[in-house]
Amino acid sequence: MGTLWKVENLTKEFEIRSEFKKIKVTALKSINLEIYKGEILGLAGESGSGKTTLGKVIIRLIDPDKGKIIYRDIDITKLPERVLRKYRKNFQIIFQDPYKSLNPRIPVGLTVMEGITGNKKERYEKAVELLNLVGIKEKRFYDYPHQFSGGERQRIAITRALSTEPEFIVCDEPTSNLDVSIQGQILNLFIELKEKFNLTYLFISHNLKIIRFLADRVGIMYKGEIVEMGKTEEIFENPKHSYTQKLIESSFAF
Repeated sequence: MGTLWKVENLTKEFEIRSEFKKIKVTALKSINLEIYKGEILGLAGESGSGKTTLGKVIIRLIDPDKGKIIYRDIDITKLPERVLRKYRKNFQIIFQDPYKSLNPRIPVGLTVMEGITGNKKERYEKAVELLNLVGIKEKRFYDYPHQFSGGERQRIAITRALSTEPEFIVCDEPTSNLDVSIQGQILNLFIELKEKFNLTYLFISHNLKIIRFLADRVGIMYKGEIVEMGKTEEIFENPKHSYTQKLIESSFAF
């Protein structure tokens, strides 16, 4: 299993304006991380721990302040946007709230078509194929996001991510807004699509039960740092860091 992503000493600060002064907050502190091709790497931690920031920085939706981002042995840390653009189709992100990430004025089928290359007929047929794959029928191609349920909208967001034929997807809390019964369906869909398209996921969640079910390896984040990393069962059966221990105890308490 080769290394798909490698980040070295990744650091990111944000400036927050208070009433009287500006405060710098360190979201990521010298993160070192490898993501292997074909794996699901789970990233867990409480809100504000830096999980989402790390996901966005890796695919350069946000630029880091320090450190390196290496994709397939290519240092993309400071590539200009015009050069980075040729790699962008290879990595995508699925956000927590699909309603906010889908344009309410554009029919969902046309949204999916935007990421597909080819002539109009080819793009339409490919979009229909992808939508069918996630359970959205062709007759709903020209429906708008508000006409779908939350679970259906997340399926559409997944389809849009797949439209560029990526090999890596950041999944940022993609089931946290869904009912428990729908969560299970979407998680199973992620597994099916991973196998079908040979995908690699960075799966971000505060829900350790989901992480344990889904991930091959787990990283635990606390205050902008990865405090523990390892194979999923090793982390859950024998956590080393005190924060990991408390997180697991609170997540699996009855």
